[in-house]
Amino acid sequence: MDEPEFLLFASDATLMGLTGGALLLVALAAMVAERRRQKRKHVDAVGCMPWTTLFFLCFFPGAILMWMALKGWLAG
Repeated sequence: MDEPEFLLFASDATLMGLTGGALLLVALAAMVAERRRQKRKHVDAVGCMPWTTLFFLCFFPGAILMWMALKGWLAG
């Protein structure tokens, strides 16, 4: 499978921005899942997925990558 044309000639800032955005989307999904787990009707129906840990492991690298991408985009 070939790489899409817009990724082939993308700058490092764009690649960091895409990666950071994907990580922030995963962090958002983990935050929603943790919220659903906290508001469950059956207290004994506990899942095994560590949503809070997943949120932190995705949010902070995603935020740092987005910050670095923004610096790159503003620098030109």
